[in-house]
Amino acid sequence: MNINGIFILLTLFLLSIFLFFKPMDIKEENYGEIPLFKIQDFTLYELNLLGLSTLMKGEEGTRYSDRYEVQKINYTDNSQKYLANMTANRGIYRDKIVDLDGDIIYTRDDDFRFQTQSASYNKKTTIAQAHTRYKAFMGENSVVGTWLEYNNKEETARSKSVNAVYKIFEE
Repeated sequence: MNINGIFILLTLFLLSIFLFFKPMDIKEENYGEIPLFKIQDFTLYELNLLGLSTLMKGEEGTRYSDRYEVQKINYTDNSQKYLANMTANRGIYRDKIVDLDGDIIYTRDDDFRFQTQSASYNKKTTIAQAHTRYKAFMGENSVVGTWLEYNNKEETARSKSVNAVYKIFEE
């Protein structure tokens, strides 16, 4: 067999591969964001030079590269004059901001508390915001409104559509 025959056979073989064999259909799967870890009975401690500044607990905690997602969150900020505690069904902790969702209860050492369904707490500014209808209490006094911004450091509140029930004490 001469060299021309070899090239003709090789060309026919390659042409038959090109015509008769189909490329594999490879499906790409998009798994979305993959957590770094997931922990049952989750507890996170943040310490500073003065001691414990933040305590975050939950039934299940998932750590992603930029945030923590916690189920049945119990978040406590001990970095200010008053101890602030928040509980909710779900929470996302990212960049010193906690976004809470579902059955939120915010309480402070001085007996101030409020309840809402959607809220956030910025640890840097110590501002808690209720994004939906809320009910706030201080002792026997109560306030109902549609939006609340409470500054934990300055002990000031701003709100919309407020209805208040309070007791006036006589001296």
